[in-house]
Amino acid sequence: MATFQAPAVVGQALRNLLSESAPRTVFPGVQFSLCVANNLTTPPFPDLGISLYLHRVTHNVSRRNLPPRLDSNGERFKPSVPLDLHFLVTAWARRPETQWALLAWAIRVFEDSPILPSGFLNQNAGSDTSGEALQVFREDESVELVGEILSLQDATSIWEIARHNQQPSVSFVARSVLIDSEIELSVGRPVQSRAFDLATPSR
Repeated sequence: MATFQAPAVVGQALRNLLSESAPRTVFPGVQFSLCVANNLTTPPFPDLGISLYLHRVTHNVSRRNLPPRLDSNGERFKPSVPLDLHFLVTAWARRPETQWALLAWAIRVFEDSPILPSGFLNQNAGSDTSGEALQVFREDESVELVGEILSLQDATSIWEIARHNQQPSVSFVARSVLIDSEIELSVGRPVQSRAFDLATPSR
């Protein structure tokens, strides 16, 4: 099951995917960070890096009406909510040529990894208070990563908070992130017999 921690885990997975793939000899000292809107007003890195900003969360309409969820024991729960997570990927650097190359490299990395499997996602989930590794995604779950074309109006709205500091960016969508419910649905006992009453018509 994907718990309510799934959006944060997806963000961490994207950041670590970039960090593990980074050619450090080409981009020495490059850093990667999750950010909020206020981080876009000033460069969040001393030299160069890539920020990931979750700028929008929407329902995935293609999978909106899901059936009740069944766990491994056959128990039924309320249907999961499928979400699409829209991430703004922004490259930051002092030299424009480096910034543009860094953004193009990040786009290539994400395009080369269109499916994020549960094993990779759960590696970025951390652990609970007892030190046990969290399993946020089921083994059969995965997240699809696709590029998104932002309209000029959407891009302007995102950068409104930092319109004097707008940077080259691209948006990617992590699709069909299921948020499971823990509310169990009651199931009636199977019908074993039926009783019929006969009525005498009145005259």
